[in-house]
Amino acid sequence: MHPKDINIVAYRYGLPDEKIAKYPLAQRDQSKLLVYRDGDITETGFGQLPEFIPSDSMMVFNQTKVVHARLLFQKPTGGKIEVFCLEPDARYPDIQTAMSEREQVYWTCFLGGAGKWKEGQVLELKVSEELMVFAEMVQKNPGTYTLKLYWSQPELSFAEILHLAGKVPLPPYLNREAEPEDEQTYQTIFAKEEGSVAAPTAALHFTDRIREGLGQKGTVENFVTLHVGAGTFKPVKSETMEGHEMHAEWIEVTLGCIELLLQQLQSAKPLIAVGTTSCRTLESLYWIGVLLHQGHTLDEVAVSQWIPYSTETDLTAVAALQQIINYLQERNSNRLVTKTQIIIAPGYRFRMIDGLVTNFHQPESTLLLLVSALIGPDWEKVYTYALEHDFRFLSYGDSSLLWKQKA
Repeated sequence: MHPKDINIVAYRYGLPDEKIAKYPLAQRDQSKLLVYRDGDITETGFGQLPEFIPSDSMMVFNQTKVVHARLLFQKPTGGKIEVFCLEPDARYPDIQTAMSEREQVYWTCFLGGAGKWKEGQVLELKVSEELMVFAEMVQKNPGTYTLKLYWSQPELSFAEILHLAGKVPLPPYLNREAEPEDEQTYQTIFAKEEGSVAAPTAALHFTDRIREGLGQKGTVENFVTLHVGAGTFKPVKSETMEGHEMHAEWIEVTLGCIELLLQQLQSAKPLIAVGTTSCRTLESLYWIGVLLHQGHTLDEVAVSQWIPYSTETDLTAVAALQQIINYLQERNSNRLVTKTQIIIAPGYRFRMIDGLVTNFHQPESTLLLLVSALIGPDWEKVYTYALEHDFRFLSYGDSSLLWKQKA
């Protein structure tokens, strides 16, 4: 079956509200861990993760940082309109450039209460006596809006404005407002590159103690950046996957990272993605290498969602990474910045990763399809076990280590 023909109802399961972790544990690494390998399930604690990671493994983390993407503006008449900042307008080459803009930016946003915003109105957000932020409507897009945002202290960057004026964008399924503690708990210890509107939650369980235990075993750390968009929460509303459009997300991978990945694959040592975002970034690298090998140029969205299912290739992962290295070196560039729209669903053949650390995902979600692509129909076995053994689900929930099914 082509993934376009997958009926999302087949990935429905009952998730009672009490199974959703509304708050994190007091200690990140005290969560439960489900280990799946070759059909077998082991239940343990996340603190024991190093015992289940081969000593010659490489673990790849997403170092994106969640920004305060929720801004609550006021209309001249006093009403409130919520602006959810999704991503920069297409006029910017990457998120970092847009985040460093001063005076004004153009941003693609969701709006709460858009119908109440009359044409020509300028919205205001008072942060302090010295700092005001303003919003003007520029364009209505399918499902989103392009806004011009500007502020009264032009020496501040947009990243600083979001930090001062915005709120932590907790996932909608938590059904609560962000609290002061979420400033720390909804950010991984690897968070470095500002740009996400959701945390790469698989890495929320990691602490210095866990990293030390992995390091003692010889596990190598590597880092990529995928700026998580609100599409990660977008439900699949179409009957089949053909009608679902994946949200394109920015990825940034350094030349050094790719060289380390190449060495790991050349030595046939295990490569483990920490989180579905790291997984999608790594698998996207393979397809970027394939496209370069076939003579394509990298468009704004380098990997569209159906490329893996419409492109015939026998290129190895090693050869694909070498293509990217050559591409960057020819351009005297030390980083690859582009977008990926990849969808990983049953029928996908993994080229890069051997294992995945991930939380437990929503029913009928693209993230659950990714899990099914990795471990096959046993996803139901894993999720049934987790539900029956009091695992906590979703962003602040417990963790799993899933090993790819053998071909």
